Amino acid sequence: MTVLVLLAITAPTALLFGFGGATAARSGFAPLRWLGKGYIAVVRGVPDIAFFLFFVIALDQGFEWMRHQVLCPGWDQPIRQGNDFVVCREAKLPLGDAPQWVHEVYGFALAVLTFAIVFGAFAANVLYGAMRAVPRGQVETAEAYGMTRRQTFWRILVPQMWVYALPGLSNLWMVLIKATPLLFLLGVEDIVYWARELGGIKTSRFTEYPHGDWRLWYFLALLVFYLAFTKLSERVLDRLSARLNRGQATLGGAA
Repeated sequence: MTVLVLLAITAPTALLFGFGGATAARSGFAPLRWLGKGYIAVVRGVPDIAFFLFFVIALDQGFEWMRHQVLCPGWDQPIRQGNDFVVCREAKLPLGDAPQWVHEVYGFALAVLTFAIVFGAFAANVLYGAMRAVPRGQVETAEAYGMTRRQTFWRILVPQMWVYALPGLSNLWMVLIKATPLLFLLGVEDIVYWARELGGIKTSRFTEYPHGDWRLWYFLALLVFYLAFTKLSERVLDRLSARLNRGQATLGGAA
């Protein structure tokens, strides 16, 4: 369930990040264009595992630092004390006396934001290329009919770019599915966590089980789950591709 919720939230959020990054990268305003291209280049250039391990910590500490500056202006001790990051009690996220579900939701939200930023950069690169793939003649025709730059973008460029973007986005969706086990590294109790916990003889969380080490069978079940999910995704994406290509002046539409 955690994996499905993650995909349901992360996919549109990453697509939103990607669309914003691609739009910024092709902007005529130089600082905005540099920001868009920098986002794509930097995030795509950092290994995913390093980003997931260190960015989440930095993001969490960044939130707490901002809260600390607002809620505890009289604090006279350094926040960075060696390897420790110390803020006042009111600035902790979540608060120490918060219910367990608040801690879990906060950790999951950080994971979703991290996934969205990482895969949003790849989506931005795909969408940027798709925007450039739309025939220039169609844009010029729209301009000749008196459409403004904004009208041309939303009525001509954006509707047609999805045909060119879908193959790359489809591949990115498959990579996102395969990346969901990284939740395990972020401390979120996902399907990989439960496969390890329930398949073992005993764990730190549960008492001894009346069975042997069944982790192999649980992880084989995970293999079947991910293969079935990717197969279902392929069928849905194929139908979506056929619908988008219908009537379009592309190789897919001609076929």
